[in-house]
Amino acid sequence: MSETSPKAEAAKLLPFLTLGERADLQAAAAQHVLALTGSRPGRTLLAGQAALLRSLVELAVAPPPAPARDAARALVNLAADPGLHKPLLEAEPGLPVRLLGCALDPQWPWAEEAAAVLANLSREPVPCAALIEALAAAEPGESGLERLVRALCTPGYNARAPLHYLGPVLSNLSQRPATRAFLLDRNRCVVQRLLPLTQYPDSSVRRGGVVGTLRNCCFEHRHHEWLLGPEVDILPFLLLPLAGPEDFSEEEMERLPVDLQYLPPDKQREPDADIRKMLIETIMLLTATAPGRKQVRDQGAYLILRELHSWEPELDVQVTCEKLIQVLIGDEPERGLENLLEVQVPEEVERQLQQQDHQEREQQELELGPGPQAEGAAPT
Repeated sequence: MSETSPKAEAAKLLPFLTLGERADLQAAAAQHVLALTGSRPGRTLLAGQAALLRSLVELAVAPPPAPARDAARALVNLAADPGLHKPLLEAEPGLPVRLLGCALDPQWPWAEEAAAVLANLSREPVPCAALIEALAAAEPGESGLERLVRALCTPGYNARAPLHYLGPVLSNLSQRPATRAFLLDRNRCVVQRLLPLTQYPDSSVRRGGVVGTLRNCCFEHRHHEWLLGPEVDILPFLLLPLAGPEDFSEEEMERLPVDLQYLPPDKQREPDADIRKMLIETIMLLTATAPGRKQVRDQGAYLILRELHSWEPELDVQVTCEKLIQVLIGDEPERGLENLLEVQVPEEVERQLQQQDHQEREQQELELGPGPQAEGAAPT
């Protein structure tokens, strides 16, 4: 007698995942599906089961006693694989809309899991566009993006879910010009609400999402003067996480913004290397224009970056820091080339620069040796 194929075994789970089935059988089936999503073969197997994926979505948004949390966690794992976004959306085209409703519901206990699915989905262009459409079609009175920002920036918005993953969702959405236009609308004060979260102590996921959002906004160079000016004053919020407990001279201290002066001896830098790199890249974007470079220089950014470079254990972050320092201490570009974001680099020159950059990295690795390795976050 031949053994049942894995595909047939997966299909047998379908009746137990439907709404109205006994709660204990639903829970057992959902746990089995969750276990399958922990491996690539398991995820590939489930991707071919459209009816099962639809049932999984129904359970993920269903009220108790449905096993919504396990169903949502299974969707998190499935959405982590970009190759499975198409079958997921084909099985349930309304997935972004339904998950968005859960993520922004202040009473939904598994809103964090819904946000994590959206964070994974929105990394790719098609699901990201679908999510933007869902936000645009939100209930009248308050835009969907405004609700998302309010949920992200309001402590205790959902007493049962921390909503850290709304940070990466917003970062992914901010790759789109329409989202950046919303975030940079000077009448909404969205950027000002996001800035304090660059030092949010309880979650690197939220901090990283917010810093990624700010970095994407800084590609819009026409807003740099406003971002660096007193109305927003973005630079201290980018520099403070990079600052350590260094004791500067009185003359150097006076060059720094007030928030960066006389920091306590136990001041810690941002512990996540990826976030440190994004902070540096954000400041680099702000130096794209001559007025931006002047404002960044005038606020003593070089002093913070100099000390960071001496301390930085991660090679790629150190290299990024060096490039920014070179921009700040180097000569100004020739007339007509002042805006670095608009300079067209010939393909051959770009290839040579990339090759040179690669050689520099290899040389530094030989000289410095491998640095300490940062710990990665555990998978969902």
